Amino acid sequence: MAVKRSMSGYSDSVDQAAQRVADNFDLVRRVAHHLAARLPASVQIEDLVQSGMIGLIDASRQFHSGQGATFATYAGIRIRGAMIDELRRSDWTPRSVHRNSRRIAEAIHQVESREGRAARDTEIAAVLEVTIDDYHAMLQDTASAQTLGLEDLFSEDMEPDRWFPGHDPEPSEQVEQERRRDALAQALAVLPEKERLVLSLYYDEELNLREIGAILGVTESRVSQIRSQALHRLRVRLNDWGQGATGS
Repeated sequence: MAVKRSMSGYSDSVDQAAQRVADNFDLVRRVAHHLAARLPASVQIEDLVQSGMIGLIDASRQFHSGQGATFATYAGIRIRGAMIDELRRSDWTPRSVHRNSRRIAEAIHQVESREGRAARDTEIAAVLEVTIDDYHAMLQDTASAQTLGLEDLFSEDMEPDRWFPGHDPEPSEQVEQERRRDALAQALAVLPEKERLVLSLYYDEELNLREIGAILGVTESRVSQIRSQALHRLRVRLNDWGQGATGS
C-alpha cells in the first residue's frame, strides 16, 4: 500500500511538471524575443527557444509551490538563464572585443583608484592611449557582448538559483543574496547621473536604445556607449567589493 501511495505521488508530480511545461510554451518564446532584441542579428530566435525549453523543463522539476513566487516568475528566470548559458557556450564575440573589454575595465579601475571619483571618458582614453573617438568605438564594440542583466555582473558563472532559489534558502544564502543586492544598489547609486539614468531606462523600464536616445536627445549609438561604459564601471566596483568580501 505504501509503495502504491509513493508511486501515485510520483506520478502526480510528473503530471504537474508536464502541465507546467505545456502551459508555458509561450513564455519561452516571449523571453527569447525580448532577449534577441538586445543581441546581434546573427543570433537566431529558434536557437534561443531551444535552449529556453531546457530551462523551462528544469524549472518545472525544481519548482516548489509556496516559495513566495509564481511558477511563471521562477520559470522566466530559469529560461533566461538557460538562454544566456547557451550564448556563453557559443560565444560569437571576437577575442579582440573581450580583450578590449578587459582593458577598459582596467583603465577605469586605474583612474578611479587614482582620482577617487568616477573616471571621465577622456581620462580612460588617455590610459588606453587611444583617441576619444577610438575609445567610443571600443565601447560600441564591447556593447554587443554585454547581453546580461545587472544581477549577472558579480561573476560569469552566477546561477539563477543564487538570486531566486527554487527552495527555501538557507539563512547563509539569504545573507549572501542581501549583501550582493546591497552592493549592487550602492554601486548604482554612485554612477554618473546619465549612466544611472540609461541603466534605469534600459533594465527597469525596458526601453530600447532608440527610445532612450529620444529621451536624452542623443543617438542610439551614443546610448549604447553610455550603457557599455556604465556596465564596465559597475564590473570594476563589484569586483572590488567581491575581493573585499572574500578578504574580510
